[in-house]
Amino acid sequence: MTGLRRPGIAAGAALLALAAAGCSGLGRTAVGTVNYETEGARVITVSNPLVTGCHRMAPTGAHRVENATLIDMLLYTTPNCTGPGSNAYTGTTLFNNIAPGTAPWRSYSFVH
Repeated sequence: MTGLRRPGIAAGAALLALAAAGCSGLGRTAVGTVNYETEGARVITVSNPLVTGCHRMAPTGAHRVENATLIDMLLYTTPNCTGPGSNAYTGTTLFNNIAPGTAPWRSYSFVH
């Protein structure tokens, strides 16, 4: 009976290690694209961005953002993903348009 337990314990430990590594977010990408429109209707597409970190947009910012990834994102009016009250939650496969006369989105991060 002990001969069967050791392989089972080893297999369980290996699966647990793989699951922990998969959830860490290190090196993972948000599968899909982030598409945004800048002033002058220029469309920029970012394919498979990293899940971690802050991602800057074009210097003029974005007036319309499409989250076509599999991970929800936060949009910020600052270039460094900070600032209270200056962000918006945008779920996967959704769009976000700024209201006329408001500051454009300048950076984004992913919820993970």
